[in-house]
Order: sequence, then structure tokens, then C-alpha cells
Amino acid sequence: MNWKKDRVVEHLKKTDPEIYQAVCSEIKRQQKSLELIPSENSTSLAVMEAMGTVLTNKYAEGYPSKRYYGGCEFVDKAEDLAIGRVKALFGAEHANVQPHSGAQANMAVYLTALEAGDTILGMDLSHGGHLTHGFKVNFSGILYKGVAYGVRESDQRIDFDQVRELAKKHRPRILVAGASAYPRIIDFQAFASIAKEVDALLMVDMAHIAGLVAAKVHPSPVPVADFVTSTTHKTLRGPRGGFVLAKEMFKKKLDSRVFPGMQGGPLMHVIAAKAVSFLEASRPDFVDYQKNVVGNCQVLAGALMEEGFKLVSGGTDNHLLLIDLRNKGITGKDAEALLDQVGLTANKNTVPFETESAFVTSGIRMGTPCITTRGMGPDEMRRLAKLISRVLREGEPSFMDVRREVADLCEQFPLYPEL
Repeated sequence: MNWKKDRVVEHLKKTDPEIYQAVCSEIKRQQKSLELIPSENSTSLAVMEAMGTVLTNKYAEGYPSKRYYGGCEFVDKAEDLAIGRVKALFGAEHANVQPHSGAQANMAVYLTALEAGDTILGMDLSHGGHLTHGFKVNFSGILYKGVAYGVRESDQRIDFDQVRELAKKHRPRILVAGASAYPRIIDFQAFASIAKEVDALLMVDMAHIAGLVAAKVHPSPVPVADFVTSTTHKTLRGPRGGFVLAKEMFKKKLDSRVFPGMQGGPLMHVIAAKAVSFLEASRPDFVDYQKNVVGNCQVLAGALMEEGFKLVSGGTDNHLLLIDLRNKGITGKDAEALLDQVGLTANKNTVPFETESAFVTSGIRMGTPCITTRGMGPDEMRRLAKLISRVLREGEPSFMDVRREVADLCEQFPLYPEL
């Protein structure tokens, strides 16, 4: 897709120049800054092309060969491809690729397995969990009873003794494993054993690590979990969306909870883009890419610790790291703002045993999916650590020099040069 010549974009320019300008400005922002937020990535041009097709025009309520609308033979093919590819990629018995997001993928599982008021045992948000794992202001904590486990204060790893104790006390219907800010390998077998002890179902939310799991650089939850949910963006490097993997026994009920229980017509252009990303994730170069994502993150973590930063759990096993800034005398909110001034995009984040509000935070979260997509390697990780340290240490006096170095990295490792 060439945004300068493509007719569809030329039509956008003529029809709505303000939106056209917003798109062009966002392309420039992504090209001229370095994305360090671990939940973001840069899709292939093929994924973006699939999302911009005429498939967006088709209403297709229902499932392949069982639609409530005519004219679905070709969108059926696209959805069948997506289902078959994701099942093969993860070794799953059943897949539903219609959820519009990871949050809705989680909702679909809860609607399948829970009654209103049932208990969910999930990871504490401030310890690295997610809103949809039972947090009180989210639907998962409003419709259901949310109970939270966390990490040990001593090493900031998941406290499985606490998980077991809470599971025995509260007898959850669903035990949720998975996180949005946990930098270590997750022991899914340990969760499965605890779930079995209390006769709970195990749901694993692998949204952050799906790409790592697909490439076999992180253990897979599929063999031991009743349900596995995920987004298709983040490490999987697909379009924004979600999916659910499940045991065959849950197929009929799960599908009925997605449609008609939770959603109407699926987004067929997005489902086609999901299919493209699943195909890309099945290729050997994707395995190399995921190994590089993890390797880069470990190098970045080591270099940041050499600069005096304290990392939650003392390092990382995956694509993300979490910096506890309290020894630096700066909040996550202020650190995010300073880094943004020089073209380094990260996000403030709570840390275990947080002492600030969620709007301020004591930490900042970083990851390597996007910068690895650009082709960066260990040398660039060490260079970035020094730039991050300088900005947070010196503030505004460092901005001009650091901006120049960030611009140099962006030029060396261009994003979407075709655009």
C-alpha cells in the first residue's frame, strides 16, 4: 500500500482532508519516534492492506456456513482460514476469532463459564494483572466477585502459595493466569494444578505473550488450560482484535456467547487481517523475530541496571520490563512525559506494592516488540539505555542531543519506508 499513490487514500484526502492529515501525521509520528510500549507493535503492510478491503462492507452475523445474511461465501473463506491457521499455530481444539478485542475475548469466556456473582481469582492489577481479571471498576469486577493474588515482596515473582491459599478459601469458578506487566515466564502447569485442587476452570490470558508462545520461546498454556484468550496485536504483530482458544467441549456454548450473546456482526476485514497475521506467525522468520524480541529485552534490562535502574523482579524473561523509579526520585508520570519529549514512547505503570496513585505511579513499562520489528539489535539496546538514563537524569538540558540520537536511530532503522 502506497499512501501517496493509493486511490483509496487519495479519495480520503479529497473527502475528509482533516482525517487524511491525522493519518499522515500519525505515520510521521511512528516513523520519527521509537515505540517502547510493550503492548504495541507495527503490523506488516499485508495486514494493513487486509484491513482496508471491501470485506468491511459485509454483514456476516453467525459463523461460516451458518450465517443470517446471504452473500457470505467469500467472507466464510476468510474466517475459515483464520480459524484453521490459529488452531494450527497454537495446537488448539477450537478457536473463535470474532471477538473485537482482548477484553471481549475475556468477556466471552466469563459468559461461557460463569453465572453473575461467581468468583474470579486473577492477578492484582498493581502487581501486573489486567483490568479484565476481576478489577472492581471493570465489568469483570462488577458482574463477578473479583479476588486478587499477587507477587512476593522478596523477589516479585508470582506467589503460588498465596494463589493456592486464596483458591482454597474462595473456591473460584475460574482461575485466571496471565498479565499485562509481568516480566517473567509464567508457570501454567502450577496454575493448572491449583485449579484442579479446587475444581476451578483455568483461563490463561496470553495477550502479551502470544507471539512468544507461537514461536515457542515461552511455554504454551494451550495443553493445560480450559480457555486461552489473546489479542492479535502486541507480540503477535497482527491487527487490533482478539480471539479465544478452548477445549472442544466448550465450543458450542462459547460460540453462542460470542454471537449472539455478546456481539453482532463480526468485523470481517479485521478477521481477514488476523488470518494474514496467523500465516505470518507460522513462518520461520517469525521465530527468529521473537527470539530477537526476548534477547533485545534482556540486553536492554541489563544495560538499564548498569545505569542504576531498579527492575521489578530483577530482570526479564520476555518482551517487557518494568522499572521501579523510586530510587531515582521521579514518578512514572513524569518519566513518561520526559521521554516523550525526545521521541521515546513508554508508559507509566504501577509497580508491586505501589505507593502512588494509578494516575501517577512509581514505575514505567517498556518493551522491545516495535523496535525489534524495525530491525534493532543488542547494540541499539545498550545505546537506548544510555539515552533513557540521560533524559531521566538531566531532564531538559539533554533534550536536543538525545532527540538527535533518536532521529539517527529512526533513520538507520526506518519504519514503513514505502509510506
